[in-house]
Amino acid sequence: MLKKFQGLKSLFPKYQLSKYQLPKLPKFTELKLSRFRSAFVTSAIILGMLYGVRQLGGLQQLELMVFDQMMRSRPDKITDPRLLLVTITESDIKQYKWPLSDRLVAQTLSELNRHQPAAIGLDLARNIPQEPGQAELVKQFRKPNVIAAMSHGYTPEERIDPPPNLPEEQFGYVDAPADPDGFIRRALLFYVDTPSFSIQLVLAYLRDGCPSEQSKAQSLACQNMRSVFNSQNEYEIGNTLYPRLKSDSGAYQTIDGGAGYQLLINYRGSSQSMHRVSLTQVLQKQVKPELIRGKIVMIGASAPSLKDVVLTPYSFTSEGTVMISGVEVQAHIVSHLLSVLLDGDGQFWFWSEVEELFWILGWAIAGIAVAWFIRKPLIFIASEFLLVTMLIGFSYWLFIQQGWIPIVAPVLALVLTSVTTLISRQYQFLQQRQMMMRLLGQQTSPEIANALWQGRDHLLQSGRLPWQKVTATLLFTDIKNFSTIVEGESPERIMFWLNEYLTAMADVVQAHQGVVNKFIGDSVMAVFGVPIPRNQDLEIAIDARQAVASALAMRAVLKSLNQEFAKQDLPNIQMRVGIFTGEVMVGSLGGKGRLEYGVIGDSVNIAARLESCEKDRQIDDCRILIAQETLNYLGDRYEVESWGEILLKGKYQKVNVYRVIE
Repeated sequence: MLKKFQGLKSLFPKYQLSKYQLPKLPKFTELKLSRFRSAFVTSAIILGMLYGVRQLGGLQQLELMVFDQMMRSRPDKITDPRLLLVTITESDIKQYKWPLSDRLVAQTLSELNRHQPAAIGLDLARNIPQEPGQAELVKQFRKPNVIAAMSHGYTPEERIDPPPNLPEEQFGYVDAPADPDGFIRRALLFYVDTPSFSIQLVLAYLRDGCPSEQSKAQSLACQNMRSVFNSQNEYEIGNTLYPRLKSDSGAYQTIDGGAGYQLLINYRGSSQSMHRVSLTQVLQKQVKPELIRGKIVMIGASAPSLKDVVLTPYSFTSEGTVMISGVEVQAHIVSHLLSVLLDGDGQFWFWSEVEELFWILGWAIAGIAVAWFIRKPLIFIASEFLLVTMLIGFSYWLFIQQGWIPIVAPVLALVLTSVTTLISRQYQFLQQRQMMMRLLGQQTSPEIANALWQGRDHLLQSGRLPWQKVTATLLFTDIKNFSTIVEGESPERIMFWLNEYLTAMADVVQAHQGVVNKFIGDSVMAVFGVPIPRNQDLEIAIDARQAVASALAMRAVLKSLNQEFAKQDLPNIQMRVGIFTGEVMVGSLGGKGRLEYGVIGDSVNIAARLESCEKDRQIDDCRILIAQETLNYLGDRYEVESWGEILLKGKYQKVNVYRVIE
C-alpha cells in the first residue's frame, strides 16, 4: 500500500485543467498551521492557569518539598570548627531539674569563660530571676562576650525580654519565621531595629578578632569589620552583602518578606555537622579546652520535653521525622553568616519573576514540541522522561551553586502542555478525518478510510485534497423513466422510496472499495481508485473489476428491493449503469463556503454517456454497459455482449460498448 502514495508527486499545479492552472500550494499548509495554533492556544491557556496558581502560592508547598529534598541530597559540609553547642538533654534535666537555677547557669558561663571562648550565646529565657544565684548570673552577664536571647513571640504574653540592664550589643532575637508548613528555612537577621541573636554572636566573634581562625592579619581584619545598612537598605558586614529575602524569592509566593530582614538559611547539613557537648559535661569539667577556646559557644535546650524543637529541611530521614533544637538552628545561621563572610561561601541567589516566567515558558514550549512532533508513544514517554530528568538535573546543579529556581512549575508546564497538545492534536485529527470523509461524500469503505487516515499528512494540504491525475474507474447509475414514475406520487412516498434505493446502492459501492462521489437526483456517481492514486496496471485492474462487481451486486440488490417495494405498493425500479476506466483529475473543488471532492475529465463524461446510451435497450432491470477501456482490465472474468462501436452523445469518436451479462 505504501507505493500507492508515490502518485502524490504529481500534484495538480503540474497539469492543465482546460486552459487554467491552479495556483501553487503553500509550503506550510493552512491546515497544519491551524492545528498547531489550536494546540498552542490550548496549551497557552493551561500555562496561564498554571502560572496564576503559582502566583497565588498553589505550588509553593510542592516547591518547598523539592527544596528540602535537594538540601538533604547535597553533601554535608565539614563540622564548623568555630562553633560548639552545649545542649541541655533529658539527662541534664533529671539531674539538675527544670528550670535551671540562675546559679547553675552562672556556673556554666563561668566554666566556659575559664577557657576563653570568643562569644557565649545563652539561648535560655533569663528575664525572670530563678533563685538562687541571681547576683552570680548578673555578674556573668557583665562580661561583654555573653549574648542573651530575647523573643518577640506571637502574642504580647509570649514575649520574652532580655535580662535587665544588658547593653544593646549583648542581646538579640531568637525568633525564626516558620513557613506555612511549619518548617524553618529562613533566618530573621533584624526585627525592627534590633539585631538577631545570631548577628550579635557573629559581631562578638569579629570584635574578638576571629580567634579560631589563628591568623593575625585576619584577626585585625575581623576587628575592623563594621556592620551597616547601605543606601539600598541592605545589610553588610565589611564588604560582604547579605541580600534581603523577598516575598517572591525562589519558589516563595506567600511569605511575608517585609516582616523583618530575612535570609534563606544555608544549612551545613545533618545534626552531625556541629560539635556538641552536654551541660553535665561542662559542669563536670569533661570538655577539652581546645573545643572552647576562641569559639562561639551556644547554650540551649535540646530535650524534647522542653518543646524547643522545630522542623527543618533535614527533619525527614530514613529513620523517621527528626526535630532539631532551636539552638541548633541558631548555630546553623551563625555558621552560614561566618562562612559567607570569612570562607567566601556563596549565598542563595534567585531569578527575577521575568526570568522565572521565561524559564517556565521555555519548558512549556518544549512540551508542546515533543507532543507535536513525536508520534510514537514509547518515544514520546522516553522523551518526556528525558526532558524532566534534564530539568531536574540542571536545577539541582544550580542548587549546588546556591541557585534556587522553580522546579515543580516547569515540570508541570512541560507535562500539562504535552498532554493538552496531545489532546488538542487528537481532536484536530478527528476533525480532519471528518473533513476528509465529508470531502469524499461520507461513503467510503473502511479500508479506504483507514488508508486515508494513515496518509492524512500527505493527502491534505491547506485543508484540501490536492489536485492530482489518476487512472480510475467511474460508475454512473440512473433510474429509468424517473420523471414519469414520480409524477402523481406524493413527495413523502417518493422520498422514502428514493432514500431506500440510494442507501442500498451506496452500501454496495462502499462494500466494493468504491467512493460515492455524489448523488445527482436519482443518479449515483461512484469512483474506484481514489483518492490514493494507482500506479500499476494490476491496481487499476482491481479497481475496474471492483466496479463491475459492484454493478452486478446492484443488480442483485435491486431485485430484493423491488420485491419489498411491491409489498408496499411502491414503484418498480429499472436502472442503468455506465462504467469507464480512464484518466481523471481529482481533488477538492469549491471555496470556503462549499467544498467537495471533485472528479473532472473526459472519462467522467464517457461513463455518464454510457449510462444514458440507447435508453430504450433495457434488456433487464439493471443494464450494465462498459467500454473497451474497462474490458481490457477485466480479462475473461465476466460474460459480456458486444454492442459494437457507438457514437456517444457529445462525442466525436465512437466507443466500443459492451453489456455485462454475468
